[in-house]
Amino acid sequence: MKITTAHLYKINLPLQSPFITSFGQMTTKDFTLLVLNDEDGYSGYGECSAFSCPFYTEEFRDSAYLLLKNTLIPMLLNQELASPAELKDLFAVIKRNNMAKAAIDTAMWDLYAKRNHQSLAKAIGGNKKEVLAGISIGIQPSPTALIKKVRQAVQAGYQRVKVKIKPGADYQFLKAVRNEFPHLKLMADANSAYRLQDSKNLQRLDELNLLMIEQPLEADDLLHHAQLQQQLITPICLDESINSLADAQAMEQLGSGRIINIKISKVGGLTIAKEIQSFAQTHQIACWCGGMLGSGVARAVDIAAAALPGYTLPNDISASQRYFAHDIINPEIKLNDGKINVPTNSGIGYELNWNTIHRYTIEETSF
Repeated sequence: MKITTAHLYKINLPLQSPFITSFGQMTTKDFTLLVLNDEDGYSGYGECSAFSCPFYTEEFRDSAYLLLKNTLIPMLLNQELASPAELKDLFAVIKRNNMAKAAIDTAMWDLYAKRNHQSLAKAIGGNKKEVLAGISIGIQPSPTALIKKVRQAVQAGYQRVKVKIKPGADYQFLKAVRNEFPHLKLMADANSAYRLQDSKNLQRLDELNLLMIEQPLEADDLLHHAQLQQQLITPICLDESINSLADAQAMEQLGSGRIINIKISKVGGLTIAKEIQSFAQTHQIACWCGGMLGSGVARAVDIAAAALPGYTLPNDISASQRYFAHDIINPEIKLNDGKINVPTNSGIGYELNWNTIHRYTIEETSF
């Protein structure tokens, strides 16, 4: 494969409603779309999911855009690559910046699959025809408002509901949901909002029969996560802490958690995600695929990843209409009885909706 041209689109895609986490509120999903074209006329699509400011990781949308524009894409152009896995060595000189690298990695996997007339899921080793869909609900102003959102999700068919929490909006909110839905697969996501001294408050959540508590402590605090896990019955799931295979290995050795949320964009793309998933499967660590409020391009990649055999829990992959009135793909992703079908046509399985892309693009660069 040899990439001869590339196009970057900086897009602000409106959300159906504000999404609130312990970090703050978002009304648009700001991201970068990447299109790579090879010498034989094939195109691959990737998404850089970095947010507008570095509240989630050290990356943010404008820095990633500049890195792609000034460094990564120029390094890629006219290179002969046999497999997308070779990008790992090509970009090794660039430290971290995983979400910028992931945009290229996923676009190259899409292109690789299309060149081989395979679905992306099949190209990476996936064997499922459908994947389990979960949903993420932002922090609500009251337990009553949260119950209303959860009820809508359950009625829509989602098999697992994740609720964002923070100190002061945790136990009473989750308890209200559990009382209303005693058998629901329910989990909490703290986005690092707690400290080890909050362990007594987190222990109260054990009585609610949660599927997991996601990322209660700081991302780089594997040691305290291990101490906290010893104090909890509920499994800890790590998200922000897992950015590489080495992170997953450290988690396993320290006992920092029992579940991994693999986010394709955050770990650098499908190549690294496959390494983490393989390690986790070997060490009996449960995995699922998390989302970044991504557009349809990112969700299509997530669907392919979730088709791998090691993803055993419902994933944060929802229908396009859950977050966006207008997605950037055709057809839009739809939910079917709590599941999403894995595309069988080549590549990610979706075409780009150029009307929507052009409507919400605020900057573009071509190479």
